[in-house]
Amino acid sequence: MRKKIPTITRPDPAYAATLQQGDREIPGKEDEAQVTATKTGTPVADVGADRHESERAPKSAVAPHHVTAESSDPHTSLRAPVSARALSPTRKIDIRVNALERQEGALEACGVEPAHVVRAALRRAVKGWQLSPVFAPIAEERRTRNTQWQARTSLAVDAASLGVLLRDHDPLDVLSKWALIRGQVEPRIWGEIDKILEEIAVRAASPHEP
Repeated sequence: MRKKIPTITRPDPAYAATLQQGDREIPGKEDEAQVTATKTGTPVADVGADRHESERAPKSAVAPHHVTAESSDPHTSLRAPVSARALSPTRKIDIRVNALERQEGALEACGVEPAHVVRAALRRAVKGWQLSPVFAPIAEERRTRNTQWQARTSLAVDAASLGVLLRDHDPLDVLSKWALIRGQVEPRIWGEIDKILEEIAVRAASPHEP
């Protein structure tokens, strides 16, 4: 009676240490291929070929259809978009504005210091206002001679629009910058003075309203 030889199902670590690397023949490799062929019914030549292909394939190989997040779109950036809009350069101009002679009576009778009314009107007039490159002539309205009611401040205007006014009306840059924008600013302030005086009159007529 023949003694049954046990089938090798896993490699022996001690034996595997004797195996050689590279393309040289490894002892015991044909026996292992024979065992695998016996179990699966695959010819020995095909089993060896599959083994060589699996050993030559690099472990770090990436499947052709696998696309990483970085390579999906080379133009995509994870950084927050930066706004390309830049602030327009401005230039400060010193301005001084008086109320009109026709407004003197209402200013004195409104119950509020006239200088405060003029300054409040100035703030309202220039809020959200933008200098136009189109020159406006200075108004011929008669201004009050009371200099205590005068509002003086510095106003930041668009440098590009001011440059157009300088080029067209003061190419030698000898005039006051206030003279170039005065025709645009003063009428707005006078209009706001009239509105404030009207608001004060309405409140005075209805003192109980909030």
